[in-house]
Amino acid sequence: QVQLVESGGGSVQAGGSLRLSCTASVSIYNSYCMGWFRQGPGKEREGVAAISRLGYRTAYADSVKGRFTISRDNFNLYLLMNSLKPDDTAMYYCAAAAPCTAPMLSSNGYGYWGQGTQVTVSS
Repeated sequence: QVQLVESGGGSVQAGGSLRLSCTASVSIYNSYCMGWFRQGPGKEREGVAAISRLGYRTAYADSVKGRFTISRDNFNLYLLMNSLKPDDTAMYYCAAAAPCTAPMLSSNGYGYWGQGTQVTVSS
């Protein structure tokens, strides 16, 4: 079982950048596929980015391609967010999935979730 804690959220102006981190209680390398999800006000939760167990494969939502980058190391998951827009305002969650064969943007299959970190982008 793995516990996840997100950090790095905050308030930023449109066009700015933030780097989210998610720290796991156990090593996640080669054990879990990982993903970032977000839920904005009045919106459903959506998958933003996902990464395979070894980090060789990634997947991104169309809305963030070219702006967000997901990465990982043994105990941490990261999301570098550039060119932020007001529509990116949301609570961001990291999640872990095992077993897994490919990065997943659907929340199905993710059994472990963090508590979330808030990102607010002002225009």
